[in-house]
Amino acid sequence: MSNPESGAPERIVIVGFGPVAARLVEHLEPLVAAGKVAVTIIGQEKEAAYNRVLVADVAVGRSREAAIGLADPAALMALGVDVRLDTRVAQVDRPARQVLLDDGEVITYHRLVFATGSRPILPCLEGMDDGGSQALPAGVGFLRDLDDARAVATALASRERIVVLGGGILGIEAAIAAAEEGGRVTLVHHGRSPMERLLGEGALVLAAALRNAGIAVVAGTSTGVHLADGRFAGLDLADGTRIDGGRLVLACGVRPRTELAEECGLDVADGVLVDHTLRAVNAEGIWAIGDCAEVRCRDSSCPACTEDTAPQGLIGPGWQQADYLGMAWAAEFAGVPASVVGLPERRDAVLVLKARGVDAVTAGETDADPWAVQPGLAVAVWADPGHGRYVKMVTRDGVLTGLVCVGMPRTGAELVLLFERGSELPADRSSLLRLDSAEGVVAAIPSGPDATLCRCAGVTRGAVADSVVNGCTSVPDVSASTRAGTGCGGCHEDIKAVIEQHFAVAV
Repeated sequence: MSNPESGAPERIVIVGFGPVAARLVEHLEPLVAAGKVAVTIIGQEKEAAYNRVLVADVAVGRSREAAIGLADPAALMALGVDVRLDTRVAQVDRPARQVLLDDGEVITYHRLVFATGSRPILPCLEGMDDGGSQALPAGVGFLRDLDDARAVATALASRERIVVLGGGILGIEAAIAAAEEGGRVTLVHHGRSPMERLLGEGALVLAAALRNAGIAVVAGTSTGVHLADGRFAGLDLADGTRIDGGRLVLACGVRPRTELAEECGLDVADGVLVDHTLRAVNAEGIWAIGDCAEVRCRDSSCPACTEDTAPQGLIGPGWQQADYLGMAWAAEFAGVPASVVGLPERRDAVLVLKARGVDAVTAGETDADPWAVQPGLAVAVWADPGHGRYVKMVTRDGVLTGLVCVGMPRTGAELVLLFERGSELPADRSSLLRLDSAEGVVAAIPSGPDATLCRCAGVTRGAVADSVVNGCTSVPDVSASTRAGTGCGGCHEDIKAVIEQHFAVAV
């Protein structure tokens, strides 16, 4: 798009200042320095972008708030980026290409990017106002931002029982983190076991592991909160049971923030509808990235858009979109066709439960029946409930298309690697189970330099090894150098293994 003000830089306005927006700004910094664009980024929180996935680590004292930061507002402003924190957008005027802030200020844009992310789902419980997080009773909150982390930290310090409502990955990770730091924790979930829909029978093994970690696991339907002097004192279940506690953490999932986009007339389904270049459909000069974006083009013959297109809610795909958009714009301003930058591909989500001593990973089709007779389909299941282990491998014509792995971290890591590569499994599936034996420890670390070690940031093992050779001696050092480990944190142990292997060889 040409700039109507000849010679002046184009104004790019980014609404939202989370991890995905921060990644896009990194790509735009050279354009700002060259005077080709002027960037305004508007963040609703008082803090600049930080890694929300690691908020639970801050809550239990494993990480400092500064350690999960992803942007330096002072450095950005020194470069010339207009950073607005603790600021809300009231309205977007598309015909006038203006963003109206809640304080009445108007900012004109040439390009507008929605990076508004997602919001936690508030369950319908008696005793709670449905007006949003601002109306929650004292002692009730999410674990989504730094304010939530501080509240949980206070509850832990006061030795209050923490009740976590939600048996998904976020709820489980929050419960495990609190329990590991000495907290008294109850996890309340629907169904027979946490993550039953994703793990199948492996969920029973996971539930046992959670109990072994000191977490009280309760299955039931929540109906309301019990308050004492206006503060949370217990969670009521449909069977009449009351789970006493001093802090309720709601972990019932998230949904894309699309309200602002809807109000200005953009097409919205689960997320803001964008084409494969991330441009909002039927809208000039507007893009969307991250959790709020749903890639669904208007081509009825596009196979990618006939399947599930809802946002995946993972940091890795959002970063991939930010990388694409930043590189495409850099190419455009350099006079190079943006088509030279490969379009971001939607990959099957790999869901990893990251916790000390409790691990699970799942990907692809996991509900295949081991006894079903279908041409090319084979399902291998191995269970050892007494030792907390479960593995399910689904293949079609020998190629791994789905996996569930609980309690076997090295086998899970290898299966994920094979899944992402679209590799065939060995004829003897049981050979993979040996990776979690004493003899399989070294073999389980991704051995080739081109193997992806950090899925969130797309960093290879070779890049991590090179950073160690060049002087990085800790996970934070490697993260600062390569971005590996700055996403979900699930690769931290692999990064440590590369560091230890390097120095073991040196010795």
